[in-house]
Amino acid sequence: MTRTLVSHLVCACGPLIVACLLLAASPGALALSIEQLEIVTKAGVRVFEVEMAETPEEQEQGLMYRRELADGKGMLFDMGEERPAVFWMKNTYVSLDMIFIRGDGSIASIAENTTPLSEARIYSNAPVRGVLEVVAGTAKRYGIVPGDKVGHRLFTGR
Repeated sequence: MTRTLVSHLVCACGPLIVACLLLAASPGALALSIEQLEIVTKAGVRVFEVEMAETPEEQEQGLMYRRELADGKGMLFDMGEERPAVFWMKNTYVSLDMIFIRGDGSIASIAENTTPLSEARIYSNAPVRGVLEVVAGTAKRYGIVPGDKVGHRLFTGR
């Protein structure tokens, strides 16, 4: 958008609408719902604020093109049902930990410190209901391991 058009929009529509328009015009920008998720580890409960990737478009986009991801934030992919999952890091600039979660909320496996921009396939190694992507190092930092339980509306073990 040009500065002139933005100036006219600010006067006519207000800054909130312009911010929404600019966000929508950004490559890769999707407005995802945000929910809380808990992981129960031996060291205690860790709470994350996660963006929900539920539609095929949201899942295809994932965390692509993001340049940072704050500690305590992430993205939860809803697989719809338990099934094997395969991910990659194409167009993803931030190294991630991918936490693969069964339908009962137990962690099946973790792919730690994934390689940014890689097209190598990352497998769940088991049927999973959801996949949580968080910044690399999170699993090690908080002692998150396979078998730990995840609390969220997607999982029956809550």
